[in-house]
Amino acid sequence: MKTYQGGSRKRQAVWVLTAALCCGWLAGTGWAAAEKARDPVNWVRGPAKADLKSAAELTLPEGYRFANAADTQRLLKAAGEPVSGHEMGMIVPEQGRWSVFFEFSEDGYVKDDDKDKLDADKLLRAIVKGNDYANEQRRKSGSSPLTILGWEKKPSYDPATHNLEWAIRAESEGRPILNYNTRLLGRKGVMEVVLVCAPDSLAENLPTFKSLLAGYSYKSGEKYAEYRPGDKVAKYGLAALVTGGAVAVAAKTGFLAAVVLFFKKAWKLVVIGVVAIGAFFKRIVFGASARQE
Repeated sequence: MKTYQGGSRKRQAVWVLTAALCCGWLAGTGWAAAEKARDPVNWVRGPAKADLKSAAELTLPEGYRFANAADTQRLLKAAGEPVSGHEMGMIVPEQGRWSVFFEFSEDGYVKDDDKDKLDADKLLRAIVKGNDYANEQRRKSGSSPLTILGWEKKPSYDPATHNLEWAIRAESEGRPILNYNTRLLGRKGVMEVVLVCAPDSLAENLPTFKSLLAGYSYKSGEKYAEYRPGDKVAKYGLAALVTGGAVAVAAKTGFLAAVVLFFKKAWKLVVIGVVAIGAFFKRIVFGASARQE
C-alpha cells in the first residue's frame, strides 16, 4: 500500500513535486506546454462554481482548484489505486499539502431518527471489530495492517444542516493516519467528504475545510428537506454511516465482505490521496519513464 508519508527519497520527491505543481511554482510556458501535450487535469480555478454532477454544486474561492469526477478518477488510477466509480470531484489548495475528496452514495434518504443515540464507545468497538476482519484480508494480500487508536473527534450530527462528522486516528507500521469524515445528507443519498491531510496539520487545516463546505449545496430537488413520500429510503441510519453502512450491506454480502469493503475504501483513500496527485503529475511532467520507476 502506498502512503503519503515515509522517509524514502522517491516519496519526498513526489511531495516536493506535488507542492510545486499545486502551488503553481512550475507555471510558465514550459509547464503550459506540458499540460497541453499530456492531457492534464482540467482544473476549475476559483473563484468559480464547481458542479458535482447533477447532485450538488460548490462555491470555490480564490486560491483553490477543483477536479471533476472523471479527472479525480484519473488521479487515483495514476497512483495505481482502484476507483469506486462514484467519485464526484476533489479540491486542492494552491498552497498547502492537503486535499478534499467527494463521493456520492445513492442509497436513498437516510433517516436521522437515531441522531440522539450515537454512542461513541459502541461505535468505536464496532469499527475496531470491523478493522480486525479487514486486517486479516490485508495480511493475505500483503498489505500492512491498521491499528485503530481512537477518536480524534467523536461522531456529531447537526440537525440544521444534516451534516454528520467524525474523525479517527490510526497507525500502520508506526505511521500515523488520520481519517476525517463528513457526510452531507441529501434527498437521494449521502455525499461522502474526506479531508486528506497529515495528522499533525488537522488543527491548522480544519477551519479552512469547514469554510469550503459552507459553500456546498445540493441542487434544487436534491435537498434533504425536499424528501417526498415514495422516495427511496436507505436501509440504515446515522450510526451505520459511521461504521460504513455495514448493517445495510451485510444483508446482501455478509458481514465480513461488508466491513472489508468499507475499511479498504475509507482508509486507503485517505492514505494515498496526496501521493496520487503527485504521482499523476510526475507522469505528466516526466512521461513514461516515471511509470517505470
